[in-house]
Amino acid sequence: MALCIQGVAVARGGVPVLSGVSFTVAPGTALILRGPNGAGKTTLLRTIAGLQPPLSGRIDGAEETIAYAGHADGLKAMLSVTENLTFWAQVFGQSDIDAALAAYQLDPLADRLAGTLSAGQKRRLGLARLMVTGRPIWVLDEPTVSLDAQAVAMFAQAVTAHLAAGGMALIATHIDLGLNAETFDITPYRAQPEQRSGASDEAFL
Repeated sequence: MALCIQGVAVARGGVPVLSGVSFTVAPGTALILRGPNGAGKTTLLRTIAGLQPPLSGRIDGAEETIAYAGHADGLKAMLSVTENLTFWAQVFGQSDIDAALAAYQLDPLADRLAGTLSAGQKRRLGLARLMVTGRPIWVLDEPTVSLDAQAVAMFAQAVTAHLAAGGMALIATHIDLGLNAETFDITPYRAQPEQRSGASDEAFL
């Protein structure tokens, strides 16, 4: 089943930021979300992931199929790398973490506490969580923050393998990941000025 976004409008703090957003992500494909800072990419992704309701429109194919990775890595500092992945695998009814460890070269860090990892290592572990969820749709907000070039390549390879297995990915990013993916610019869907009146903290849009 594809992820279908139809005429969706979203708001941050009660202030509309996007309206009329429509696109489809088919199995085996990725879509790159573009737009300037503060345009509403994070708000849209959070809405698609089910973390907040849309103002209007429809989101089809998302229920119980999405694994979301936002700005936070979602790690438990006092658990090891292995324990973190095992925890998330169990949350989603899965058990195999070996592929995730290998994909992000985390095997040498397997017994390290997550709280002792560098920012880049934490990000790799946070992204490895996606692979243990068993969910077909990955919704990712700036996933390569804190990653060096080698780790970005690991991430791109993991996404490519996910797509080859019939998965889907929706990714907000400003960098070229080298993926065979279409681009969707949200700029034309920004809410009109009269709709956006009032105070809001655009740093979190």
